[in-house]
Amino acid sequence: MSTIATPQIDSETLRSQVVRFREVQAEIVRQVHRVIVGQEEVLEQVMIALFVGGHCLITGLPGTAKTLLVRTIAHTLGLAFKRIQFTPDLMPSDITGTDIIEEDQASGRRTWTFVPGPIFANILLADEINRTPPKTQSALLEAMQEMACTVRGNNYKLPAPFFVLATQNPIELEGTYPLPEAQLDRFLFNTVLDYLSAEEEMQVVDLTTTTHVSEASPVTTPAEVLEFQRLVRMVPIAEPVARYAIDMVRATRSRDQSAPDFVQKYVNYGASVRAAQFLVLASKARALMKNRYHVSYEDIRALYTPILRHRILLNFHAESDRLRQDDILRKLLDWKPAPRGE
Repeated sequence: MSTIATPQIDSETLRSQVVRFREVQAEIVRQVHRVIVGQEEVLEQVMIALFVGGHCLITGLPGTAKTLLVRTIAHTLGLAFKRIQFTPDLMPSDITGTDIIEEDQASGRRTWTFVPGPIFANILLADEINRTPPKTQSALLEAMQEMACTVRGNNYKLPAPFFVLATQNPIELEGTYPLPEAQLDRFLFNTVLDYLSAEEEMQVVDLTTTTHVSEASPVTTPAEVLEFQRLVRMVPIAEPVARYAIDMVRATRSRDQSAPDFVQKYVNYGASVRAAQFLVLASKARALMKNRYHVSYEDIRALYTPILRHRILLNFHAESDRLRQDDILRKLLDWKPAPRGE
């Protein structure tokens, strides 16, 4: 199975790129942990999203450091960071920018001038993205997919790299708008921030209730991040592992012949082809982060739930039985374990 279509690179150059990748990854983790306590799995998923050029939806309760995590990672990567607080009265032009009329003082001639919005950054934090109406949410769709935005018929390219890291509150539903399925599908991960352990909460209190101010230092550059994204795509994946990833995605579709009985009973719509693409690509990044040069079944299984939990739509049978997407995905992982000896 051919899995790579990239120019030939000298082996020594490639080796040095891999070494640099691992050095930067380790230093990012060290710098972030100067500010953020715990949340190892969340940090890993956000880093994978950045290394593959994907977007991440972070779901967590208030006070779980969602915003602080994103801001710290952006600073550590040396990327331009902008934040938008989503509110019910936010307009699309508040995100993309708008044209204004400027008058030349000498000639009196008036011209249209584009004033860029906060979307023109490397990392855009869409804080509480589900608090704004669908019309404004849709302003992000073109940017997330095409890395560009259109204002008054003019197309403007966004700076590279470009990531949207969005946050949402899972419990406060008053005044919120569910994200459209088309927009949800463009997020690589739906990452869940849970409560910290008692020891980790003690560390947070010690870290934040004194005069000491913890700060992270930049460890890389935007150009190097783009090089890492190209490097990740060069990681090979064996045909049986890729087939396993595809089979696991197809198993979420109730109309597929391979779907188990519980999927046919509880799932209305399964994951799209984009889910399989993201699952393989994210697994390549995880393999490289785990000091491996190939994708394993363990990579596929570890990333299966956060990549697919926002891509399957359950029916009323699941609601009546109080089942969530994570419950179905856990059943699927038990239903189809990784082949032995791999």
